[in-house]
Amino acid sequence: RPRHGLIKETDLSVTSPRACSNCQGSITDNEDLKCARTEDAFQEFNRRASYLKKVLSRIPDEINDRKTFLDTIKEIASAIKKLLDAVNDVSTYIPSPYRKQALEQRKREFVKYSKRFSNTLKEFFKEGQVQAVFVSAVYLIYQTNHIMVTVKNECD
Repeated sequence: RPRHGLIKETDLSVTSPRACSNCQGSITDNEDLKCARTEDAFQEFNRRASYLKKVLSRIPDEINDRKTFLDTIKEIASAIKKLLDAVNDVSTYIPSPYRKQALEQRKREFVKYSKRFSNTLKEFFKEGQVQAVFVSAVYLIYQTNHIMVTVKNECD
């Protein structure tokens, strides 16, 4: 697939905390993205993906309260780890090596954006670039949606 800028792909404007906050309603818990399979692994995957997006969407409201924001960062780190564990769990249900490879590729992309988010946070604490944190959070939400779509496409 050709890649475009995030704003173009998702048709979002991330120029303010309010814009980032407003995107949470349209991105955070879209039922169309969730895998319909009833096995526990898939339901847990859906819950973990939704939870990560929910925590990321709180950033605009919490970024100015250092203690709260640090707690949120810890929640995000834990949610990322749990989502990656859930991806590994659902991948065991995919018999086709080709389909499994598609999910692995999406997982690698997600990890890349998770690392970028982490680096953006480090820069934020050095230089206070709030806008960069908002954009990075939206990218991570977008990547989470991509993983959800991939799981749905490869497993439903």
